[in-house]
Amino acid sequence: MAIMEINIIPLGTKTPSVSKYLAEPLKLLKKEGVKFELTSMSTIIEGDIDTLFELARKMHFSAFTLGVERIVTTIKIDDRRDKPSTIEGKIEKLREKI
Repeated sequence: MAIMEINIIPLGTKTPSVSKYLAEPLKLLKKEGVKFELTSMSTIIEGDIDTLFELARKMHFSAFTLGVERIVTTIKIDDRRDKPSTIEGKIEKLREKI
């Protein structure tokens, strides 16, 4: 299981608030039924690597549906192969150490 962090930044919007543009990619995640965690700065998604890449592509393009002319998307992927990895598991390990 891999974990992906994705950050979608719509540029050239008419207002500094971008929440309405970010809602579209998040609706896609809900529709797909994948496990995700919304943070104030990005979204964390858990799944197999092929699914994560496909979701990143779909999320990037879905943000264009509201008329944004430019979008910058960054992704980070943690693809651990030696043992299972989950969003909660990574946080629990860190909390144990602090």
